[in-house]
Amino acid sequence: MAFDGGPSLRPIELPLPRPGPHELVMRVHVCGVCRTDLHVVDGDLRPPTLPIVPGHEIVGTVIAVGSQADGWRVGERVGAAWMRSTCLHCRWCDSGRENLCADARFNGLHAHGGYATHAVVDARFAVPLPDGYDDVQAAPLLCAGLIGYRALRAAGDAARLGIYGFGAAGHLVAQMAIAEGRSVYAFTRAGDSDAQALARRLGAAWAGASDAPAPEPLDAAILFAPVGTLVPKALGDLAPGGTVVCGGIHMSDVPAFPYRILWQERSIRSIANLTRADARGFMALAARTPIRCETRVFALAAANDALDALRCGRLTGAAVLDCSRAP
Repeated sequence: MAFDGGPSLRPIELPLPRPGPHELVMRVHVCGVCRTDLHVVDGDLRPPTLPIVPGHEIVGTVIAVGSQADGWRVGERVGAAWMRSTCLHCRWCDSGRENLCADARFNGLHAHGGYATHAVVDARFAVPLPDGYDDVQAAPLLCAGLIGYRALRAAGDAARLGIYGFGAAGHLVAQMAIAEGRSVYAFTRAGDSDAQALARRLGAAWAGASDAPAPEPLDAAILFAPVGTLVPKALGDLAPGGTVVCGGIHMSDVPAFPYRILWQERSIRSIANLTRADARGFMALAARTPIRCETRVFALAAANDALDALRCGRLTGAAVLDCSRAP
């Protein structure tokens, strides 16, 4: 399914790809549906060329290996995430901050992604997946889990953590945080009783609407909802020294706010993409700490329905496309 600048995805046929020297060809089993895909389709992120096949939570099997794609074999299960490649030699890459590389390229934005039967990915950025997760459960780990993991680490050792936007990433971060002994406070869309109920089932100390005051001062807040007005709201919920972490790739404009809610060494920071070290760290965590992914499965042909459900807030947890039955 491809985006060509129109209001929705349409099916296209492409030749079966061949791998370059550092590439793998995957037979795609499933692909998670991420809000970043929605930003592509809705025009918030602009692909350099069209048409483009979205999707960057890709789970599949290796069917062809490039001549220099060391460490991978035909028949292995493999994951591909948002980061497709970087230059590997700039000051950001050399210092372990490849997520900031100016030449970074992304699956589903710069190259065709996983809303397809097959995908070509850079073997150097492919992700080994932990045992114990079937394909549908593994797909959300590849972005919602990875970005959530990086955002949680950016929140430091916060004991009282607010999560604003309790969707795919939010419900995974909550489980990581609770497993580490933190108290989680889940802020959802007003009236989203399903998301609030999920948060409580997962062990959240509190769940309520995003415009409600925090029941106690928070040590950190992670924002997954792409709503700029939540930044000053979350700042106002923080204890002195707390941090607001903005976890999305796109957000509406942040309104002006009084300096007093930033004072006392509160801070705001963003999360940009992810690194291969994030992938290794998070997948190791997922292997030793079972994480339950709340999912709803759609057929590949129903990708527009999945995106619309995400756009309209009709999902609890994550949507996953079943690409295994496509021809």
